[in-house]
Amino acid sequence: MDVRRRPGAAAADRPTKSRPAAAAAAAPAAAPGDLVLRPPNLRVVLAAMALFLAPFSYLAFVHYPLDADLRRSILICGAISLGGFFVVLRLIPVAARYLLRRGMFGKDINKKGLPMGEITVPESLGIVVGIVYLVIAILFQHFNFTADSIWLVEYNAALASVCFMILLGFIDDVLDIPWRVKLLLPTIAALPLLMAYAGGTSIIIPKPLASYVGVEVLELGWMYKLFMLLLAVFCTNSINIHAGLNGLEVGQTVVISAAVLIHNVMRIGSSKDLETQQAHAFSIYLVLPFLTTSLALLGFNWYPSSVFVGDTYTYFAGMTLAVVGILGHFSETLLLFFLPQVLNFLCSVPQLFHFVPCPRHRLPRFDTQTGLLTGTKDGNLVNIFLRLFGKCSEKSLCIRLLIFQAVSCLFCFWLRYMLTGWYK
Repeated sequence: MDVRRRPGAAAADRPTKSRPAAAAAAAPAAAPGDLVLRPPNLRVVLAAMALFLAPFSYLAFVHYPLDADLRRSILICGAISLGGFFVVLRLIPVAARYLLRRGMFGKDINKKGLPMGEITVPESLGIVVGIVYLVIAILFQHFNFTADSIWLVEYNAALASVCFMILLGFIDDVLDIPWRVKLLLPTIAALPLLMAYAGGTSIIIPKPLASYVGVEVLELGWMYKLFMLLLAVFCTNSINIHAGLNGLEVGQTVVISAAVLIHNVMRIGSSKDLETQQAHAFSIYLVLPFLTTSLALLGFNWYPSSVFVGDTYTYFAGMTLAVVGILGHFSETLLLFFLPQVLNFLCSVPQLFHFVPCPRHRLPRFDTQTGLLTGTKDGNLVNIFLRLFGKCSEKSLCIRLLIFQAVSCLFCFWLRYMLTGWYK
């Protein structure tokens, strides 16, 4: 969490937003042009890459007999995405100097009272990941889609929504938009996707409920698009409010993205329906570069982080995941992957809607003597975990929350396996 300072302005607290701060960035007295970020934590990045990409690669190229053309497309997408990973690693230090020069930096509230809490750290580095991601996704069209492809319109509409969200997120970082306005930003960004969406608007009724509803397939029409809109709004804001620790925003999106990748390849391998296979392949092409570019950002954002990701990244991440879930036709599964975010939102409702007092920052208390965090009475998972499991360091708390995210995704896979053939 940070406090942002702009040249000539007093410190201004940001309500319930996470801005991880660095312990080993440039010295406070260093000029913006002299900023030297600590090297990215490649050990964490490589471990996460092996942990998440190895199962996907095994399923796609060994376990399932996927079509040769599909494997070729996945390899091309993976190669371009890997290139994007190295580009992000190279561009973040460059962009950090420019952002710091323009007065876009913050300080870590979770380290207030320590020397590292006084370090000014550039923020909004999510803009780098967003731009590189869009370039990768656009370049991939040349290798995979023809001019008459039925998926091309929706693919470009998805990129338009993501691009729109990156722009609005960066505007929020610059202007510090009020919370009531933030809820409208995903609504605006989702318009290109909603207008171009040409897929089905019906849902399959679960078998236990079909006899009560009277039909097996229910046509929703405009209400389905309303659901798409609400999903986009939820995904973007839920990542934004489940934050406050170094690496938590990027870490949770990396875990969810890996789960989405594995789910897609499992659905392709187990389905005989061509349209289903194409929808999940489409999702892979969008989420694979998102995962690799986010991993590069995680290297700089892991504790102790040397950059802040900003609302630019949280909005971009939420919209990207919403898009892949909507166009991949697995919105129910996506919500299960978002289980910690759902719980965090439900616990936060009384404060977010001011049924009970809501402080400007819903962060734990930091003890400068022990270096440990203590939970407050605020209703979010960060504080709830501290109240349940006791005091711990910021890094340990982040790891616990990411393990909970991974366990939630594993629970989703188990639940789908147990309900297959009975639920739908």
